[in-house]
Amino acid sequence: MASYSAIANDSIQTLGTFIASNAGVTAWWKQWIWISAVFVGTTLYSWASFDGDISYERLKSKGYDTAPESFNYLQTACTIVLLILTRLKIPVSTTFMILTSFVTKPKALGKTIMKSVMGYGISFGLAMVVYLPFCKFVTEYCDKTRGQLSKVWIYVQWVTTGVLWSTWLMQDMSNIAVFLPRSLGPGEITVVCIGITAGLGLMLWQGGDKIQQVVEEKSRVKDIPEATLVDLLFAIVLFVFKIASKIPMSTTWCFVGLLAGREIALSLRKASSKTMKDSLRMSGKDLGSVCLGFIISLLVGAGGNQYVVQSIQEFMS
Repeated sequence: MASYSAIANDSIQTLGTFIASNAGVTAWWKQWIWISAVFVGTTLYSWASFDGDISYERLKSKGYDTAPESFNYLQTACTIVLLILTRLKIPVSTTFMILTSFVTKPKALGKTIMKSVMGYGISFGLAMVVYLPFCKFVTEYCDKTRGQLSKVWIYVQWVTTGVLWSTWLMQDMSNIAVFLPRSLGPGEITVVCIGITAGLGLMLWQGGDKIQQVVEEKSRVKDIPEATLVDLLFAIVLFVFKIASKIPMSTTWCFVGLLAGREIALSLRKASSKTMKDSLRMSGKDLGSVCLGFIISLLVGAGGNQYVVQSIQEFMS
């Protein structure tokens, strides 16, 4: 439940533009083979390199170093809450929704919050810096080559998506691994890979979960060059944060910030059919959704974990 709910909600940031731009172009099972191969490779690398840990040591770094000996109701129910929010097309931070219930050190939550907020700001700024000067060139190129785009772009997009997907797994596999022993044996890692690969197949067969609409309502994401650029920028942001710190973070906040900066830049340069008012409204709605998810995460976490209240008190002070 944790693996499907986390990946389905976060699919908009890693696979959303890939799914949208490949609809009607490439069969879903071919997408599944590629995405599953990247998943298995990335997961097995962490498993082999970090003594059976599939989270790239993000759980061990700050406050999640031991697996829980037992689970309370809210720790398991948070995955159901996340799945419901996904079906309601609300993008939320899976990091806050799931990891909050497992905090064991008061300072861990505060550091995760600060890193996530910083990620939103940096992603927003990067999108503005890139799209303000270059968006006209990109959109004109897409319009000029529509229907006759070189197949090279498809390969470039698939590679870029693979890099982004792998980088996201390095950051957010902790949301799934928190339910597991910190060191998995051969049989356990086999079950994890088979189970999550099956979930990926279901999601791609559906063309993305209902939350896919959050991506498809954005400007020009079905153009492969545009989708590739979004994936590339997001991969850069995640990779930089991966190198900078092992503290878990909300990649959803980063992606929402990137989309907000992109939409506003496109409207400012009149490279989108949406007005500035539309772009601000859409960006505000997405930010409101992740904030709502954050509040729900704290409520769920506080109900099931005594350390969450301490974490909030320490963060506020």
